Amino acid sequence: MSDQREAVPASPITAAVDRVLPGARADLERLVRIPSVWADPARAEDTHRSAEAVAELARDAGAADVTIISADGGAPAVVARWPAPDGAPTVLLYAHHDVQPTGGDEFWTSPPFEPTERDGRLYGRGAADDKAGVMTHLAVLRTYDGRPPVGVTLFIEGEEESGSPTLPALLREHHTLLSCDVIVIADASNPAVDVPALTTSLRGLVDLTVEVAMLERPVHSGVYGGPVGDALTALCRALATLHDDNGDVAVPGLVHGSSDAPEIDEATFRSDVGLLDGVDLIGSGTIPERSWAKPAVAVLGIDAPRVDEASNVLLPRARAMVSLRLAPGDDATKAREALAEHLKANVPWGAQVAVGSRFGMAEPFTLDTTGDVYDAARRSFSEAYGNAAVETGIGGSIPFIAEFARTFPGATVLVTGVGDPASRWHGIDESLHLGMFRSAVLAEALLLDELAP
Repeated sequence: MSDQREAVPASPITAAVDRVLPGARADLERLVRIPSVWADPARAEDTHRSAEAVAELARDAGAADVTIISADGGAPAVVARWPAPDGAPTVLLYAHHDVQPTGGDEFWTSPPFEPTERDGRLYGRGAADDKAGVMTHLAVLRTYDGRPPVGVTLFIEGEEESGSPTLPALLREHHTLLSCDVIVIADASNPAVDVPALTTSLRGLVDLTVEVAMLERPVHSGVYGGPVGDALTALCRALATLHDDNGDVAVPGLVHGSSDAPEIDEATFRSDVGLLDGVDLIGSGTIPERSWAKPAVAVLGIDAPRVDEASNVLLPRARAMVSLRLAPGDDATKAREALAEHLKANVPWGAQVAVGSRFGMAEPFTLDTTGDVYDAARRSFSEAYGNAAVETGIGGSIPFIAEFARTFPGATVLVTGVGDPASRWHGIDESLHLGMFRSAVLAEALLLDELAP
């Protein structure tokens, strides 16, 4: 007697997912080829082309109606609807079709807008963030041949990478069109390609510019240096006070949280980040605590002469941009005031200080993970990935999640994703693990099945 077991046939949903994946992969590559960098005015037309392409894909997936909308001169967003069967809830599926700038095409191993497969990963700008999210949703709708077991509203935004400035207006103007019972946001990441995550907390964000002025005009550093200081040195001294000697944020009045998430292997974390040999991690606490539950501050840019353009003069003015990530539970307005007061108090030598704001604020956010929808999500994602779903935080900020929660207070919000630590979102050689892409599609398809009455 043979001891070989008969292969277990795939479930109808699994078989349907495998049937639609090749086409979804091809359409993902088509979207990646469109350089929809809304933040670059020269790419505005490309972003409109991207919206039209998404709208066409939604029509092909059986949408009852498809609309391209915008507000206040913002980027085009796509809304497509599959009406709910009697008694079924409506699920809003969110992703965004705009992408980050490349950071320099010459630094990429392959051209950023020419999708390229290497070792089971698809490389290209937007391959993970977030055109993979767009195609995850569309692949799920194809899995059900355009007749999902619940109502579906597909909402694909066009300016998330610019901070979603017109999203509040879109939600107000199209509240009825976007009304729903469950919101699934495919714009987060997983801790590993085979471990699904439900993101439950996000840090907030405050950006400030600080300008230091000491002189009316540049003066000779030899003639006047000594009794007269320079603005750039004064600015650097102030910026150096943002951290203590251990690397923890030293701005008074900020919330510092904790996390009971398991510690992350430091060697793996260092490799994923690309930390150079001998460079220490900064701050205290576990890596999840430092990444998700505590504030972080960074100097993103300084206006000063380039080294090869510098001359022997004392600089009259210098300016920097400071970015502060806020722990869940903090208040963005109060945190901005605390950061501004800290900088003003620590600029030395009586220098004049002006603090401004370049971008808006993003409040930190924590999701309630109790209830039937989350129970269904845990079952669906665990089945699709073969490992239990875990709850994680995000060190980055996604302002629109709080906006959705405020606009639709009765809806359950799920934050999922199709990235992993090697995806390099916003970085050089961004990529999508194709095996994880399949798992993400299967998980969402199973979730819709679970949510059906």
